[in-house]
Amino acid sequence: MDRPGVGIGVIVLRDNMVLLGKRKAAHGAGTWQFPGGHLELGESMEECARREVLEETGMRIMNIRFATATNDMFKEEGKHYITLSMLADWDSGEPSVMEPEKSESWQWFRWEELPEPLFLPIQNLLKQGFMPKSHV
Repeated sequence: MDRPGVGIGVIVLRDNMVLLGKRKAAHGAGTWQFPGGHLELGESMEECARREVLEETGMRIMNIRFATATNDMFKEEGKHYITLSMLADWDSGEPSVMEPEKSESWQWFRWEELPEPLFLPIQNLLKQGFMPKSHV
């Protein structure tokens, strides 16, 4: 029986900005996304967030915490994901394209000035009225 996949999106906060990358991947190509990927078997959400950010951007993050979840149905591609959004604070490093086959670039944006088009999980996050809060 087919079931939804579990994706992790990491909202990396630095100086009141969030990090977004332009997708080249199979679904959502040309849209802006948070760093992230698939939750691996036996991996915690925090471990996945840390690993994916490092693999994709070369950056280290800290204060990783759960933010919210979205139910994302990519109708055209026939894919269905539950995306767990994690908040994290930037720790060290500058964003670099570490997986050029998946991402075109990484840039910092103010939450109020997110670029278009956005990857479906971020569109659904905004529909929920989600606003990131910095670590206290």
